Amino acid sequence: MLGAGPSDTLHKDPTPAPAALPKVDELGVTSAPLKSASFFIGAHCKDYNEDFMLCKAESRDPAHCLKEGRRVTRCATDLINKIRENCLKDWDRHWDCLEKENQDLFACRRYERPLNKCMFENLGLKKEIPGTPAGKLPIHEKKNPLFVQQQK
Repeated sequence: MLGAGPSDTLHKDPTPAPAALPKVDELGVTSAPLKSASFFIGAHCKDYNEDFMLCKAESRDPAHCLKEGRRVTRCATDLINKIRENCLKDWDRHWDCLEKENQDLFACRRYERPLNKCMFENLGLKKEIPGTPAGKLPIHEKKNPLFVQQQK
């Protein structure tokens, strides 16, 4: 039986953010929609992400990069809204599959392909996996990929 102990209450920091920082709403999506859109967010918000990472390398003080972090959040929010406007049906199917399949991308490839197509046709964004060898077909574009046991 759960009591009314400290772990049963939601902690909310009462300290307001500095007035100099503009208010930015949360994205309002859970991990599955974020994972589904992650490669597109990476492509769409690349410049903002790079600025944020460079800022984080300058200082370990969390307050130092709040402005850059808010820019990344605004950019991701902008893309999520564009996905909802242009590819909602395909996106919903893909992230719903991820939700049901323990976020396993391989299990949801059949829903990923229509989403990738919609994103490219409507928003001009293409899924690119960092580190894919040049001249090789990326795994998400293979029709019948073969998987073999890898020794670790």
